[in-house]
Amino acid sequence: MITSPHNPKLKLIRALAGRAKERREHGAFLAEGVRLVEEALAAGWPFRFVLYGETLSERGKSLVETLKSRQVETEQVTDKLLGEVCETESSQGVLAVLELTPLPLPEPLNFVLIPDQIRDPGNLGTLIRTAAAAGVQAVFIPPETADAFSPKVVRAGMGAHFRLTVASCQWVELHELLTGFSVFLADAEGQVPCWGADFKSKTALIVGGEAEGASPPARELANVTVNIPMPGKIESLNAGVAGAVLMFEVVRQRNEAA
Repeated sequence: MITSPHNPKLKLIRALAGRAKERREHGAFLAEGVRLVEEALAAGWPFRFVLYGETLSERGKSLVETLKSRQVETEQVTDKLLGEVCETESSQGVLAVLELTPLPLPEPLNFVLIPDQIRDPGNLGTLIRTAAAAGVQAVFIPPETADAFSPKVVRAGMGAHFRLTVASCQWVELHELLTGFSVFLADAEGQVPCWGADFKSKTALIVGGEAEGASPPARELANVTVNIPMPGKIESLNAGVAGAVLMFEVVRQRNEAA
C-alpha cells in the first residue's frame, strides 16, 4: 500500500492533474471514478496503472478485481492520500493513469466538430459527450481551446473520449483535413438558419466560445455561417446547448435523407 505522499506514482498524478504540457510530455492523462475507469476498460483503452483506496463500493471492488484479471497494474493507497490527489470532493476511490493515445481518424470522414475558443472545461466536455451521442467521428481541438484531456473535461465527457477521435490540431492542419467539407460556423448573426442549411454532405461544425465567439482563423475556414432561430428574448445559447442543437440537426437531416 502507498503511504507516502512522495511516492512516484502520486507525483506523476499531481503533474498530470496540472498543465496540458505535463500531460503531453508524460503521454498520459487521468480518469477518476468507477464509471470512467469502467468506460476506459470497456473501450480497450491502454492503462498505465490504477490506484484504489481503502474503502470501495461493491462496484468499485468488482472493478479492481476485473482490472487485476486483465493484467492492469493496480495498487492500493490510503484514502487520505487518494483524496489529496483526486479532483472531486468525494472520491469514488479509483483513479487511473491512461495512455494519451487518441483514437485514429475513421475513414471516410464526413462529420466533425471544432470547438473554437471553448475555455470552460464543463462546456468542452459536454460538447465532446454530445458529439459522441450524435455520431460525430472526430472532435478537432484548435489553439486557444481548453485541453480536451484535462481531468475536468474528461470527467464532463463521461467516457466520450474513449468512443471517438479527439485530437489537437493547428489551423493549417484543419484546412488540409477538411478539404471537400462544407464548414459551418455557428453565429448569432449567421447567414442561414440551421434548419435551412444542408448538412447531408461532408460537414464540419464550428462552435465558438460564449465570451469571444469564433476566432479569425475559424471564420476564415468556414464556408457558411448559420444561426439557431430563437423566438424568445434571449441573445445567445450556452456553447454546449448550441452545439447540441446543431449536431442533432445534422442527425435529423441525414436520417430523413436515408
